[in-house]
Amino acid sequence: MRQGWRWFGPKAPVTLDEVRHVGATDIVSSLHEEPIGAVWTPKAVEARRDMIETTPEGRVPLRWSVVESIPIPDAVKRKGGAAKPEIEAWISSLEAVGRAGIPVVCYNFMPVVDWCRTELDFVTDTGATAMRFDFDTFAAFELFILERPGAERDYTPDEQACAKATFAAMCEKTKADLVRNITSALPGSTTEPMTIPGFREKLQEYRDIDAPRLRQHLIEFLQAVTPAAEAVGVKLTLHPDDPPRPLFGLPRIASTEADYAALFDAVPSPANGMCFCTGSLGVRPDNDLAAIARRFASRIHFAHLRNTRREADPRSFHESAHLDGDTDMVAVLRELVAEDTKRTGDGTIVFRSDHGHRMLDDLHKSVTPGYPAIGRMRGLAELRGILHALGHPPEVPRPAQSASTEALTLA
Repeated sequence: MRQGWRWFGPKAPVTLDEVRHVGATDIVSSLHEEPIGAVWTPKAVEARRDMIETTPEGRVPLRWSVVESIPIPDAVKRKGGAAKPEIEAWISSLEAVGRAGIPVVCYNFMPVVDWCRTELDFVTDTGATAMRFDFDTFAAFELFILERPGAERDYTPDEQACAKATFAAMCEKTKADLVRNITSALPGSTTEPMTIPGFREKLQEYRDIDAPRLRQHLIEFLQAVTPAAEAVGVKLTLHPDDPPRPLFGLPRIASTEADYAALFDAVPSPANGMCFCTGSLGVRPDNDLAAIARRFASRIHFAHLRNTRREADPRSFHESAHLDGDTDMVAVLRELVAEDTKRTGDGTIVFRSDHGHRMLDDLHKSVTPGYPAIGRMRGLAELRGILHALGHPPEVPRPAQSASTEALTLA
């Protein structure tokens, strides 16, 4: 298995040399500056690849192994195969990625909102901070800030009362922070930032789309793009919904084992794969993550390894330390190792420590929400320790050598 690191590009607070510090070898990145739906040119992809893979003398080489993500335009989610111009543009970007030698593309199919949290700096019992999804706060946003028509039908009278009390206790800053957290697109999001009126308008566009229709649109998208992925040697990996349940009255169709089974049955192409995100899938107590990893092992080409802790109300959760949540990370890695030992070269699984607590010096710095360096470094070290204990240590990075140094070594 190969140690990945999510890097948000040359303006990110974490540099490529700092990625080397933590022991990662594989970069997970994207052309984040490109608008959703824009065609990625071969020149732009190759320039970013060369930035990542041109190694200073004496430094450990890095490789851009995973694109996360090529965003799927909203029109594809609403229209499926009928969104031909958008799908053709997406295929052009995919082809540029494949021809640049990047073997894996991660994507998601969450409508309107991508991953969703109500708090970005929830204070844990260690004093470090984590991201959190609080059900009552979310309900307060939906019922009394967004005021989604018909939302009250999704909540019991007691839940509405709790939401009302939660909303009443909020100061104006708390309300503004909540709106920003939910509508402004979190890092790596593949949906556009929205105003509250724009949010309502976007939800209205989905009023006739239920789970079967959204799933059919994803199937039509995959039927169109997997031949191109096969042609350029790219594996597509669908990220689970986060949280893995309907939000804002919108369907979610990548939340359970049954969801993925339906997609793999409908589109059996070997290019149709899975991003195995333990944090997203682990929020649901009915998801057996080790069993899901075992069943879909051959479809897993990329893994997000993080942990969450469900709270007293299990609909609420926060990001926990990587080995301290509801997911048995050892059991999951045992399944991934069993699959990885069958693979070679580009086929080995890239994993990254996903998210991480904001701790130590990062508490006093500007960090990318969800992606502080120190918390992710801790997570990667813990995951690396499990792999060593399982007898499957990840590749040890070696520094690049100049021609003269290499000649002396050979002599």
